[in-house]
Amino acid sequence: MAIGHEATYQRKENQHETTFSLDEVVIVERPETHVAVMEHCGNPARIPETIRRFAAWRRSAGLVPPASATFTVFRCDPKSIPQEEFRIDLCAGTDRPVPANDAGVEEGVLPGGRCARFRITGHGDDLETHASWLYREWLPASGEELRDFPIFCERVRFPPEVPENEAVTDLYLPLR
Repeated sequence: MAIGHEATYQRKENQHETTFSLDEVVIVERPETHVAVMEHCGNPARIPETIRRFAAWRRSAGLVPPASATFTVFRCDPKSIPQEEFRIDLCAGTDRPVPANDAGVEEGVLPGGRCARFRITGHGDDLETHASWLYREWLPASGEELRDFPIFCERVRFPPEVPENEAVTDLYLPLR
């Protein structure tokens, strides 16, 4: 892998160039992580509703950030499927069983293992640009191979706990 090699991508919403460097991605060993999971199925425009329901359940279960880690598992590429088939999992780290509940939250596990980690500082809502770059540029240049688990992120720090410009999101690409 060439350190410092850069790739430029055009962001569609605001039409300015974003440059990423291969050395912004590090290989890490992630531990297996037990999580409480709420699946969102359907139109991505309805994700805020699912987030509100999940946040309410987290509060009632005592799994609030930062004491409980926050993850999102991206189960599909939103550009390659119909909106009604779109799926993501909202997850909260937990070390205890998830009791039966009316919210539809279930137990799950983020498997441990090697991952490429791409840290994003600031506004972390547009992860698609970063994920596309990981798949199209970083992965071929790295010589690494994907593992059989989807790309996911951990919201390390986020509003309202910190100002938006201090938010931190780690995007993980599972590797063999």
